[in-house]
Amino acid sequence: MTIKERILHTVLFEVFALIILMGAATLFTRHNPAVVGGLSVVMSLIAMAWNYLYNVLFDRFVGEDRLNRTVKTRLLHGLGFEGGLIFVTIPVLMWVLQLDFWTVLILDLGIVLFFLIYAIIYNWAYDHAKAKFFTKPAHIEAHISEY
Repeated sequence: MTIKERILHTVLFEVFALIILMGAATLFTRHNPAVVGGLSVVMSLIAMAWNYLYNVLFDRFVGEDRLNRTVKTRLLHGLGFEGGLIFVTIPVLMWVLQLDFWTVLILDLGIVLFFLIYAIIYNWAYDHAKAKFFTKPAHIEAHISEY
């Protein structure tokens, strides 16, 4: 993946996640929507930075053949990403929401579960959409190289 594509991948990931989470936060919390919105943006920025770094490292370790990754590899990818992110998010959530560690841990585990499932689905969909809509078929690529 090029740097531009990684940035696009990360931004799209966060935009779709923010849309889903802002809707859920409005329905399920009693916090001021402005606080929840601001917190969501901060958490999104933290997650985008971690997403970029983590995916560069993961691709170097596992390889860049994203279409042929197994379910096990995708699950390990999601667990590793969320496991690293949780260390940063718990203190931020405690501070902003003024909640105790255990309450935030349970809240964060719910968020992690959401993102684990979301990340697996998003990455699978992204990889396949890219292959279908933005990759030239081999027979066209071969034809172009003849000229």
